[in-house]
Amino acid sequence: MATIDDTIKQEVKDIVVQFFSDECEIEPSEIHMDTHIFDDLDGDSLMFLELIEIFKKKYNLNIELKTIGKYSVKHPVRTIGELIDMQLLIIEHENDILDLA
Repeated sequence: MATIDDTIKQEVKDIVVQFFSDECEIEPSEIHMDTHIFDDLDGDSLMFLELIEIFKKKYNLNIELKTIGKYSVKHPVRTIGELIDMQLLIIEHENDILDLA
């Protein structure tokens, strides 16, 4: 688990935006916090898995995919901003994310 500061927030945002820019072959400047991952970028669930692996390695996270799946059912992610927020929660709380209200 990590303490979230402005540096980590910016890193996560940069990684997410660059990832979708590369995967969807669009300029990073075209991706905003309210960009819809599925409707605007034609994203899919495999992209989420790839991003999770990137963050697991970068921040040495110990979180199970089923935990993220259970959290996502109650807190669906549709936009880039929602994805960034969820990833920050995962970095901060790891498997304890399910204990959040």
